[in-house]
Amino acid sequence: MRSLWTPSLVFGGAVFLRVVLFCYGLFQDAYSPLKYTDIDYFVFTDAARFVGWGRSPYDRETYRYTPLLAWLLIPTTWSGTAWFSFGKGVFATADILTGWLLVLILRSKAGRNMSTQNSLKYASIWLLNPMVATISTRGSSEGLLGIMVISLLWAIINRHIKLAGVLLGLAVHFKIYPFIYAPAILLYLSSDPVARKGSATIFAKYVVPFFSNDNIAITTFSLLTFAGLNLAMYMLYGYPFLQHTYLHHVTRIDHRHNFSPYNILLYLSSSSPTAASTFHFESIAFVPQLLLSAVLIPLMLAKLDLPGTMLAQTFAFVALNKVCTSQYFIWFLVLVPIYLPNSSLLSKPYLGITAGALWVGAQALWLWQGYELEFLGHSTFVPGLWGSGLLFYAVNIWILGIIISDVGKRPVNVMFANRSEDEKLGAQESKVDQSLSDGVAR
Repeated sequence: MRSLWTPSLVFGGAVFLRVVLFCYGLFQDAYSPLKYTDIDYFVFTDAARFVGWGRSPYDRETYRYTPLLAWLLIPTTWSGTAWFSFGKGVFATADILTGWLLVLILRSKAGRNMSTQNSLKYASIWLLNPMVATISTRGSSEGLLGIMVISLLWAIINRHIKLAGVLLGLAVHFKIYPFIYAPAILLYLSSDPVARKGSATIFAKYVVPFFSNDNIAITTFSLLTFAGLNLAMYMLYGYPFLQHTYLHHVTRIDHRHNFSPYNILLYLSSSSPTAASTFHFESIAFVPQLLLSAVLIPLMLAKLDLPGTMLAQTFAFVALNKVCTSQYFIWFLVLVPIYLPNSSLLSKPYLGITAGALWVGAQALWLWQGYELEFLGHSTFVPGLWGSGLLFYAVNIWILGIIISDVGKRPVNVMFANRSEDEKLGAQESKVDQSLSDGVAR
């Protein structure tokens, strides 16, 4: 019997799923008062229209993204109904390419060293995931971040360090959050046992490798890419670029469709100018979030397993973010296929089923409260939304603990372990070649 896990079936199924959802979206947009297309897609396309007219994308209110996104979607402004959906096609294509990169990472020796069949099974968690496909076909740009992050990971484990630097700089320019990966990557690359071989002192063993050629290269290329893009955008669009792309997110107050436990507090801050003027809570909410995701987790885990560390970082960043929406789940879901093969969520099925059920159930409870509020007009702020938000937060923290525990138990840095084995094999081959040469010479 032919296996279901073949490239043609898996990728064909992924394309078919997105085509079906795209066509359904056109039908729902045409005949239902509740639109399938994400409101953000209209923001993107309006900004692209302003760019097409030679104006700033920030002339469109609520556009909080890099101008690169508006430039990318300029074809949506061309005449014809089909062109308006161009962006959805781009985002869905990014999903498929991300799945292809996941397969490459799972198959690679420096990644998980799986067979093609098994790598396709795990990549299907992304490729055949209805949530992922729905978000991209609704017109959310989060899929673009997925391909940037997975491309970055692929470049790191395959030793394309300069390319990784460019990808990191681009990803941080496009969306701020990937900067949390920088400490983990630097610590990961500095864990090379070859660089520490023979080191006698703590300084030589742990500090000197941190300033390795790889770390210097990725730092230089990422900073040059990030600074170059920002300088170019600032010269074109001035201060509005900085305000809307970066600074806005520091003081952002967004309580709609927000799973965060900060939801009610943000709602009260937005509705009470007096309270907002006395204490700007939203400006410091990122402190515990960044302390955990960008400092503590990399220090604990980065030298053990980079993909697992990046998942833990992203999961913590989203769980502790003052704004937590379904679209942000894409940020960590893209890393799940690489983490799962050696996880306790699979080795202990009861644990995985319980975690999945609680994660989905807590969201469903919150969404029910949100439906009561927005569609039925019932006041469910307290204890409904607040309580369900706290429950979802607690479930996320519990799952984060499982991820951290799993990654912390991994005994070796896989990339460098494989690299060391290759170097030993190369050294043995060199000795054989030398012996043969000496024999011929005699």
